[in-house]
Amino acid sequence: MAVADPVTVGVLSLHTSKETKAILNAVEALGHDTEWLRAENTTITVSDGSVTLEPSVDVIANRMLLSNTEQPCEELGLANTFSHLVPMLNEPAAVMTAFHKLSTATTLATNEVRTPDVTLALSSDELNAARSRYGEEAVYKTAIGTHGGGTWKVGPGDPVNAKVGNRYAFLQELIDRDDVRHRDLRVYIVDGEIVAAMYRYAPDNDWRTNVALGGSVEDATEDLPEEAAAMARHASDAIGLDYAGVDLVEGTDGWFVLEVNPTAGFKGLYEATGVSPAPYIAKLAIERAGGRVDDDRVAELRGVLDDSRPTAQPAQPAPEDTEPTVIGYTEEVVLSGTSGSKSVLAKSDTGATRTSIDTALAADIGAGPIKSITRIRSGSSKTAKSRPVVDVVVGVGGNRHTVTASVEDRNHMDYPVLLGRDILENYQVDVSRRIDADESDTPEEEE
Repeated sequence: MAVADPVTVGVLSLHTSKETKAILNAVEALGHDTEWLRAENTTITVSDGSVTLEPSVDVIANRMLLSNTEQPCEELGLANTFSHLVPMLNEPAAVMTAFHKLSTATTLATNEVRTPDVTLALSSDELNAARSRYGEEAVYKTAIGTHGGGTWKVGPGDPVNAKVGNRYAFLQELIDRDDVRHRDLRVYIVDGEIVAAMYRYAPDNDWRTNVALGGSVEDATEDLPEEAAAMARHASDAIGLDYAGVDLVEGTDGWFVLEVNPTAGFKGLYEATGVSPAPYIAKLAIERAGGRVDDDRVAELRGVLDDSRPTAQPAQPAPEDTEPTVIGYTEEVVLSGTSGSKSVLAKSDTGATRTSIDTALAADIGAGPIKSITRIRSGSSKTAKSRPVVDVVVGVGGNRHTVTASVEDRNHMDYPVLLGRDILENYQVDVSRRIDADESDTPEEEE
């Protein structure tokens, strides 16, 4: 339906996601114009005291994904620049508070929103000294993380480090109920109103409920507990977000807010509830820019998650004739776990699906805890071997990869780490290049 005097809504998103596409398509379905602000088409010019943003927009919906970005301040600064030029939903200051989990916890606590107890210490000694406050099991998290990555359970004897890789980490109270399948509650809020809610259940081989990790979902919109609903609204307002997914967990004495996510995904919520937040975000953006919206049309669109290619998606530039980064048959890598980091030699094996690390090395850096057991069959064996798998951060050539690695006794092998395709798919392997070329060794058999 055409709308008089349409406004132009820009979505700031340097990545491609179904959420960005759904918001852009919802804006167009509501009769207004769109621009996708991304690398291919966006410039800012300061000339003779005047600032120009191209493409020109009346309002921006901020969808910058900062939590899995190597240098989040670069993109946060970009969003901050845009926010000085046009109105922005999810302003940078609020997003900065939300994507840093400890900043979220302290903001919520000072606004009387109940959260689990947490401790962040800049010293590993101080952080380990605080471990006894958290009972038999505690949650150990990086302050910045996404999709459940950078989150572990730790026991009383597990050492923890003030940093995992280059990111600060903290201890958090584990909120759980005995003999109840682990679940949490995601409440999606737009402009202070609850759009939909779902319960998320952990998969059988994990305790984390993230849909990206295989968690299952269930509609909670109609029977949303009143206490949880009020806490979710209060949390979103305290952080200052225009739209957010608020994650809560129920303990024996009530509800706690875990996180407030400014770029919460739509997939699991839509799967559980049949409701897309996209038209509600589109409506808020349009009205923030002074446009008008047909509320009946919003109600129609809520039942559709249209993530088809939007008309605002810029044409992709011709691929540059560049080669991927080259790494050698052997490389020096940095492994990081919950209790520290260590630099070791690793062997590249394009025939291996999964990266593998030595048992003693995994214990030394605090890799884990064990997520599940995988069965691996070698080419020369008719029987499969069972091996535990753990989360570990692997630094290769200045890049960081969080992977689920298998753990085995590699003491009889030449290299404590074997890089599998989960990492090597990002590189070109030159088997003639070896960082240990001056050392004599015998080729080893790998499973």
